[in-house]
Amino acid sequence: SSPKPLPTYPDGFPEEVIDLFSRKTGRGVLCNKPYSGTAVIQDYGDEHMATGKLIVYTSADSVFQIAAHEDVVPLEQLYEYCRTARQILQKEHGVGRVIARPFVGPVEGKYVRTPHRHDFSILPPDVTMLDQLLQAGKDVIAVGKIKDIFAGQGISEAVYTSGNEEGIERTLEYLDKDFEGLCFINLVDYDMLYGHRRDIDGYARALCYFDQRLPRIMEKMRPEDVLMITADHGCDPGYTATTDHTREYTPFLMYGEKIAPKNLGTRKTFADIAATVLDYFCIKPVFPGESMLVEKEPEREAAGSMGANPP
Repeated sequence: SSPKPLPTYPDGFPEEVIDLFSRKTGRGVLCNKPYSGTAVIQDYGDEHMATGKLIVYTSADSVFQIAAHEDVVPLEQLYEYCRTARQILQKEHGVGRVIARPFVGPVEGKYVRTPHRHDFSILPPDVTMLDQLLQAGKDVIAVGKIKDIFAGQGISEAVYTSGNEEGIERTLEYLDKDFEGLCFINLVDYDMLYGHRRDIDGYARALCYFDQRLPRIMEKMRPEDVLMITADHGCDPGYTATTDHTREYTPFLMYGEKIAPKNLGTRKTFADIAATVLDYFCIKPVFPGESMLVEKEPEREAAGSMGANPP
């Protein structure tokens, strides 16, 4: 965990950051304030198309987002601009993520974001659970955007996915493979397509689809396997005051033949999940965190709930 919160910019990024970014990319900047990602391309898309200026915006999160039309700024060029921003945004301006937000259109009068988003994360501030697993000779498999979230650190194998359905299919495929370690999956549609867009029906359909596929995941698990289901933050599709993340508690569910039901109450830090994973492999964490595995002869037992958005 970081000793202090990552910086956020409710009034936009300071002039020295924007000026340096503009000089290094050779392009002007539009917007530079918190904005909905779907709304910003409608409001600034025409000016971007006419001038070639980059749409830069943020949110309540620690993010520097760059939107550009794929016909105006080719994808690889946009990714290079993001790498430039990532180099600039260090130390006091070290935001958690720089995000490429390409779009196309107009389609039926509207610009539309494409699935070619790419995240450029700041390096973890210290040793993570993934690093410790890798150092212990375990496999660390990243499915979805996990590799981007951790800036590729502590990962032995990675595969990107186009959405929840492909993420679930890749998970099922890995369950047929022989590996020892962690398969870390991110199903991004709950957040990106339905949570931020406040699409209650879409969110419900996505949950139902996961519920339908969950028995197949459980069927493929071996006796020693453990399944953990959680989230990194809230994103309530029914909250309409903003399109930002919301702060409800997030679930933590653990399942396996050797896991007995036990309610461990509300936890204060996600580091407890990391400590639990390491404890399962008999690795002592080098970071603060309390394992939720409880020894039971001959089995272990664990379950519980996780507090949202730890400091």
